Amino acid sequence: MKVALLVSTYNWPEALDLVFKSFKAQTVMPDEILIADDGSREETTALINNFISSIAVPVKHVWHEDDGFRRSKILNKTIAASSSDYIVQIDGDCIIHPDFVKDHKAAIEKGVYLYGSRVNILPDFVKKIFSEGVYRFTFFSKEIKNKARTFRIPLLSKFYKPHQKFSSKVRGCNLSYWRSDFIEINGYNEDFEGWGREDSDLVIRLGNKGVMGKRLKYAGILYHIYHKSSSKDNLELNNALQNKAIAEKMVRCKNGIDKYL
Repeated sequence: MKVALLVSTYNWPEALDLVFKSFKAQTVMPDEILIADDGSREETTALINNFISSIAVPVKHVWHEDDGFRRSKILNKTIAASSSDYIVQIDGDCIIHPDFVKDHKAAIEKGVYLYGSRVNILPDFVKKIFSEGVYRFTFFSKEIKNKARTFRIPLLSKFYKPHQKFSSKVRGCNLSYWRSDFIEINGYNEDFEGWGREDSDLVIRLGNKGVMGKRLKYAGILYHIYHKSSSKDNLELNNALQNKAIAEKMVRCKNGIDKYL
C-alpha cells in the first residue's frame, strides 16, 4: 500500500517553507508527496523546485492558472495524477507534527476516513515563526493556543471508533481517505468555487456511500498558521450545494475527478 501526503497551496511561500521543513522531519515518510497548486506565482514554484531537489521522496507538483479560488479543481487534478492507494491531506498553512504521517498510517482502516484537529498558532507570533523558521511546537510553546490538542497519546487515540454520522469537527486541512473511495464518489465537487463547504460535502458523500468516519484524537497533530479569512462571497451558493447532497443522499457528484482520469 502506497500512502501520499497531499498539500494544497496558493501564493504563501513563507508558510509553505515551514510546511516543507515539517515534511522533512517526519519519523515515517510517505511514499509520495503531492502538491496541489491553485495558481501560485514564480516565488512559490522556485520554493517547490528547491524542495523537490532536497528530498528523496517522489514529489508531484500539479499547477493550474490562477482563476480565483478553485481548490476543489486542483485537488482533483492532483489526486488524479497520484499513483498512491491512500491520501493524507493537509493545507499549505499547516505545519505537521513529526509523527503526523506515522499516526495517519497507523490508523488506516478499510471503509473508513480519518479526520484530525488542528492547533492554532496565535496571530501575534506569525512573523516570529517566519523570521526564526519555527516548525516544532510543544504544550509549552507560547506561540500556540488549544494547548490540550498538542498531547500525542497513541494509546488513548485507539479508543476512538468509526461512526456513521457526519461530524462538524471534520476539517479538510487534516483528513485522510482511500483514493479508491474518493474516485468512486467522483472526488471533490467542482461546482464549489470560492471558500467554504467543499470538504464537508466530500465527507457527506463518503458517508452516503457507506464510508465511516473516525476521529484522530491524541494523534495526527498539526499547527495552523493564522491568516485572515478568505472571501466568503460564494458561501450561500456553497451551502445550497451541501444541503442538496444531504437532502438527496448524494454519493457521486457530476462535476468531479473523472475528467482527469
